[in-house]
Amino acid sequence: MRLAFYAPLKSPQHGVPSGDRAMALGLVTALEEAGHDVTLAADLRSRDGAGDADTQRRIMAEAEGLLPDLVARGRREGWGAWITYHNYYKAPDLLGPAVTRALKIPYLLVEATRARKRLGGPWDSFARAAEAATDAADVVFYLTESDRQALAAYAPPGQVLLHLRPFLHRHDLPPPARGDTLLAVGMMRVAAKSASYALIARTLALCPDAPLLEIVGDGPARDRVEQMMATLGARVRFLGALAPAAVDEAFARARLMIWPGVDEAFGMVYLEAQAHGLPVVAQDRDGVRDVLFPRAYPSVAEGAAGLARLLQDTLNAPPDPEAIRDHIRAHHLLHSAVHTLAHGLALAGVVR
Repeated sequence: MRLAFYAPLKSPQHGVPSGDRAMALGLVTALEEAGHDVTLAADLRSRDGAGDADTQRRIMAEAEGLLPDLVARGRREGWGAWITYHNYYKAPDLLGPAVTRALKIPYLLVEATRARKRLGGPWDSFARAAEAATDAADVVFYLTESDRQALAAYAPPGQVLLHLRPFLHRHDLPPPARGDTLLAVGMMRVAAKSASYALIARTLALCPDAPLLEIVGDGPARDRVEQMMATLGARVRFLGALAPAAVDEAFARARLMIWPGVDEAFGMVYLEAQAHGLPVVAQDRDGVRDVLFPRAYPSVAEGAAGLARLLQDTLNAPPDPEAIRDHIRAHHLLHSAVHTLAHGLALAGVVR
C-alpha cells in the first residue's frame, strides 16, 4: 500500500537535526518495515511560533493552493492512506483532512495534541485548524499519557486512540557506556532549554564533588548558558554541536545524564542515553516520565535540591545499566513501533 506522509512542523528532509526530525525519519522507516511504500506528500512547514495572524493567513492560503495538485497526485499514485506526524496549534495539518476527504482514504495522526485554551488567542485560526484535523482522524497514535487524556476527553465517536511509544530509529542497542563523566545534551535556545541548563547549574552548585560535566549542544543562547555555568569553572566542559558519531562517544564516556526536561514533549535524548545504559537525572514531568526507566524522580516543586538528591543517590548507587538497556530494548526500538503502526493501519482498513 502506498502511504502519503506529512510532517507540518519539520519535514524528515529538513536540514537541521532535531528530535522532531528524528521521529519523522523513524516513522517513515517503521512504516516501510511494516510493508508499505511511503511517499512524502508535501514539505510545507506550517509553523507559526509567534502567534501572528498575518503569518497564519499566509500559510493557510499557501496550503489551500497546494490542495488541487495533492488530490490529483494522490489519485495518480494510488495513495491508500495519509499519515501526519505532529499536528498541534503552532503547526497544524492544513492539508491532510481536505486531501483524504477528496480521495476517500483513511486519515491517521501521530502525536496530535489538543490545546483548546489557545482558541480565541493569537493562535486562534491555527488552533481551530489543529482541532479540526484531530477531529477528522480515523486513528490517532498518542505518545504520552498526558496527550491521551486530552485526546480521549474530546474524541469524536469511532475514533481509535493507540499508544505509540517514542522510539529510537534502530533495531539494536549501542555498546554500553563505561565512562565517569556527567553528560547534558540539549540545544541552547532561549526559554525552556536555557531553563534546563539553569537548573543543572544550580544542581551542581549543591554537589561540589560531582564529576566533570560535559555539555553537547550549541545555539543562540550559548553565551547565556556559559554565564550560568561560569561559577562551576573547570567542572564543566563545552563540546558544542557534534556529529552523531561524536555524540555516541560522549555517551560512551559518561556515567549518567542530567537533563531536567523543562517543557520537553518527551525528549529523544533520554532514550539515546538509556540505550547506552546511562541512568538519567531528571524531574518527574508530563511526557518526560513516559520515556524514563521506572524509578523515583523528584517533583518540579523540589527544584535543584531534588535533582541534587537524585544525582548524589545515583552516583552512590546507580541502577543496573543492563536493566535500563532491557527497558529500551523492550519498549523503545523500531520493532515495537512497526508492530503498533501496523496494528493501527489495519484498524483503519489499510493492509499491505
